[in-house]
Amino acid sequence: MTTVQLFVTCLVDSFFPETGESVVNILNRLGIDVDFAPGQTCCGQPQFNAGLRADARAIAEHTIKVFENATGDIVTPSGSCAHQFRHNYLELFEGDEVWYPRAKALAGRTYEFTEYLVDKLGATDVGAKWDGVLTYHPSCHTLRGINVDAQPRALLQNVRGATLIELPHAEECCGFGGVMSVEHPELSAEWLKRKIANIDETQSPTLVVTDAGCLMHIAGGLHRQKKNQRVMHIAEILNQR
Repeated sequence: MTTVQLFVTCLVDSFFPETGESVVNILNRLGIDVDFAPGQTCCGQPQFNAGLRADARAIAEHTIKVFENATGDIVTPSGSCAHQFRHNYLELFEGDEVWYPRAKALAGRTYEFTEYLVDKLGATDVGAKWDGVLTYHPSCHTLRGINVDAQPRALLQNVRGATLIELPHAEECCGFGGVMSVEHPELSAEWLKRKIANIDETQSPTLVVTDAGCLMHIAGGLHRQKKNQRVMHIAEILNQR
């Protein structure tokens, strides 16, 4: 049996464990064994984006060591963390004869969850069933950072019973942007208002995302506006039978 390593991410581990459980369930159903390296921590992207490169490098070195001791591809339910592994680690260690090759090896093993299902396993139908309307927000790092867009859309199109409605201005940021939402809260809030207005326009009761950062940010905004729509990670949708 093929074994993969789950990089669960900070937000999933702390706030959305059902997303991690859904990832494991789906991969198991497809004949993939899932291992979890207990030494894993944050990917270091908040530190990297904040310009704290020494701190980010220390986290990256730790992460590389952890996964060098674990076999198989690395699958993560976050385009943001996948982008950190595949691009930002290489930038951190550029010119380093020792660490750059190790970072490149890690990058070559890393897949965002939907990318792994479609591109590596060739699975666009995982037997999911959902009775109702869905709309999809492509998270920034998934869409632009690692160029993953067709994969989640193909998986959602094959969810039995679901009707997929296009989200207006779907490619626009929800306003989370990691540390951007902390450093520029007013700008973040305005983007979030616009995203929620676009969700309202679809009249879909459920928004699907590929990253827990967007999930937390948009769900929080909906709650504060006393709206009834819910936000779900795509893994949870695909885990419905």
